[in-house]
Amino acid sequence: MDPQGIGPVTVKISGTSALLLTKLAEALGADDGGAVLMRALGLLELAVSAKRNGRRFGLVDPYTGEVSEVAF
Repeated sequence: MDPQGIGPVTVKISGTSALLLTKLAEALGADDGGAVLMRALGLLELAVSAKRNGRRFGLVDPYTGEVSEVAF
């Protein structure tokens, strides 16, 4: 998908989601919720691609080696 030429869009979210988005933006030092959504959607895209290709997508704790698979 080519993002060129796509301008801002409006997305309706719940109040709870808006509060979480604001909290995450502050924690990440992001200018706005759009930056948080872009990161989150990028991770979701990786997980979907892995599943489609028969792979797993997860997080690894470098200290314990414990793997937490991302499920959706």
